[in-house]
Amino acid sequence: MLWGAWAEAEPPANGPMLQEISSSSLPGGKVQIKLGLSAPPPAPLSFTIDNPARIVLDFADTAQGLAKGSQTVGLGAVRSVSVASAKGRTRVVVNLDKLMPYETRSEGNDIYLTLDASGGDAMASAAPAAVIATAAKHSVSNIDFRRGEQGEARIIISLSDPAIGVDVHRESGKIIADFLNTGVPENLERRLDVADFATPVKIVETSRQGANTRLAITAQGEYEHLAYQADNVFTIEVKPVTKTALEVAEKKKAGYSGEKLSLNFQDIPVRSVLQLIADFTGQNLVASDKVTGNLTLRLQNVPWDQALDIILTSKGLSMRQAGNVMEVAPIEEVTAREKLELEARKQVVELAPLRSEFIHVNYAKAADLAALLKAKENSLLSPRGNVSVDDRSNTLLVQDTEDKLAEVRKLVSTLDIPQRQVLIESRIVIADNLFSKDLGIRFGASRDTSSDATGGRKIITSGTLEGTTELNRNAAIGNPGDSNPILLQSERLNVNLPVTGPSIALALAKLPFGTLLELELSALQAENRGEVISNPRVVTVNQKEATIEDGVEIPYLEASSSGATTVSFRKAVLGLKVKPLITPDNHIIMDLTVKRDTQGDSVNLGGNLYPSINTREVTTQVAVDNGETVVLGGTYTATARTISDRVPFFGDLPYVGFLFKRTQKQDDKAELLIFVTPKILQDTLGLAQ
Repeated sequence: MLWGAWAEAEPPANGPMLQEISSSSLPGGKVQIKLGLSAPPPAPLSFTIDNPARIVLDFADTAQGLAKGSQTVGLGAVRSVSVASAKGRTRVVVNLDKLMPYETRSEGNDIYLTLDASGGDAMASAAPAAVIATAAKHSVSNIDFRRGEQGEARIIISLSDPAIGVDVHRESGKIIADFLNTGVPENLERRLDVADFATPVKIVETSRQGANTRLAITAQGEYEHLAYQADNVFTIEVKPVTKTALEVAEKKKAGYSGEKLSLNFQDIPVRSVLQLIADFTGQNLVASDKVTGNLTLRLQNVPWDQALDIILTSKGLSMRQAGNVMEVAPIEEVTAREKLELEARKQVVELAPLRSEFIHVNYAKAADLAALLKAKENSLLSPRGNVSVDDRSNTLLVQDTEDKLAEVRKLVSTLDIPQRQVLIESRIVIADNLFSKDLGIRFGASRDTSSDATGGRKIITSGTLEGTTELNRNAAIGNPGDSNPILLQSERLNVNLPVTGPSIALALAKLPFGTLLELELSALQAENRGEVISNPRVVTVNQKEATIEDGVEIPYLEASSSGATTVSFRKAVLGLKVKPLITPDNHIIMDLTVKRDTQGDSVNLGGNLYPSINTREVTTQVAVDNGETVVLGGTYTATARTISDRVPFFGDLPYVGFLFKRTQKQDDKAELLIFVTPKILQDTLGLAQ
């Protein structure tokens, strides 16, 4: 890529010629490469490449007079030196094992390139790449601070001449500007407190660093800085940056993918830098005549496309890529050109002939697509275009230019697709376990003081006390001719604590001494286990609500304000209402209502019976994977109850207390669970056809 534009040498008519390349080792692990020329050369332009590691020097108006285009060095990390010439320029490429700090200096007709292998990472500590030592002493004549209209700080440094080398970088949170081989008057060595100017810059400090002058700028908050030079005036601009601007800059930075390079120039023509980047990338460059001016920049190890973007932004330029050709021009010129192109295209559309076309719609509604095409805010038709609908055949009749018809066909093919369908299956499970146990007693005693002639006893038994009474119907109980019968009375119980539906009863009568004993023990144990499963299901298309119900409508009388009565109905149904949404990753989001209502007990209100409804319902929104079962919700009810009826005092007696009390125990459990399973139905229309 470095040699793509250097195929043919065209040596300048008058100018220096590269005649010799030699290398040597210096103390401290340094390597020096000497470039011998036939005359004093111009200051070379230099940049570095990260992968593979290279240092590139470009000499303008210089010819190449070496017998070989490549020379092996083999000292330290320096492998070889390659040379090529084209269009009056000579490029020297130093091939390295790894990047390292370097500096260049000129002495007479020779250029010396010194590389410091002990200096570590070149990107972190490299000396300025294109600094040329001169015998003349430069100086700083004035330092001024100004605040811009948008809150930016401008540090303006007046120089004795434009050839001063400047190294601008960040160090320990400060912006450092080193003016190489430059002095500063004693009255300018000072510390300026500029915090009251309401800019990111707080302190500007000027000091001498050996033969150099250092300007240290302390700033706070989020900011960005830009350095540029015009003639003898060097300006450092520090702008505040908002959080949003930082995020945009980071996203933009992340989009750069070009090969990395380093650039370090002072007061170099913009066209030369653009040509340098074009040579580096192997692309062609077309620059407008209005691309003028100089700039100073120092970029270390950045993608070439980011470096190009920085240069264009700083000079108000814009670039358009067409194949491998980069067109660079001022933004105003590019904008005007694009505006003319748009107007020309608009005229072409206005003058293009109209065509008509029938477009058949299979799955969507033609009327809906026509409304989309004719939308006022974002119409796909040209001002001369028109669309009509034939509802009977679901066809669009479109009249427009050929380009617009192609866009309409593309839109219809994208939207006219079968809607996906979903089977939603719900399951309502009601499980209950009911248990009850009752134990009761009834007994009474009567005594007749009379006795019969024989002194015998009479006994009557029956299943219940009510049966004993029924056998006798209050008649006397005894043998025929008995002069002393027993009379059964209707109210003869001392303890009356029975249970419902007794399972055992015993009545005794006519015991000795004319005593009648009546006793009834009753007990009941009931168990009830059950499970009810309801399974409503429904199929619907994507984003369409579906409802299914199964049950009865219960009639009841309803009185109006006039006194008239009407028959109204209340639903007691098993129902499912759902609206599904299929996501691109085949998940299903559903708005669901699942219910199971049953008729309950009737309620007496004002002498009228009204039906009650036992309601079980859940309303929710869930996201479920295709074919996955999810529990929407559930309830669990447990009832434990013990009831004891007793005769005071007697019911608490030990051993015989049970004869004077009745005990009921109840233990009921019920559980409700609601499940739902959605399944995306596969499109089988093609197979059916």
